Amino acid sequence: QVQLVESGGGLVQAGGSLRLSCVASGSFYALENMAWYRQAPGMQRELVARTSRAGNIHYPDSMKGRFTIATDNAKNTFYLQMNSLQFEDTGVYYCNADVLQSLWDPGTGYWGRGAQVTVSS
Repeated sequence: QVQLVESGGGLVQAGGSLRLSCVASGSFYALENMAWYRQAPGMQRELVARTSRAGNIHYPDSMKGRFTIATDNAKNTFYLQMNSLQFEDTGVYYCNADVLQSLWDPGTGYWGRGAQVTVSS
């Protein structure tokens, strides 16, 4: 059974940094369309960053500059480096990826259970 598990969340002061990790476990061929989303209290879930296996990266305009997504395909792991964190960045951060069972498989979407990030002002 495939699982995505986030780690690296926690409490940080405004201006600080955190790095989130998402590890995929189970039996599969590869990950594709790896992404980080976040959800603040009372708000909708929003995209923070997305990358393809080939390294095509997308950041929404509101996320450019302080967030960096990276992958380690050999370890089935991807990361979100967050710098200059602000109070408004507080929320639950979720990883998401399409899990491929073969080279020709379009993939099935999986979500992690989320990691809490709290930024104190």
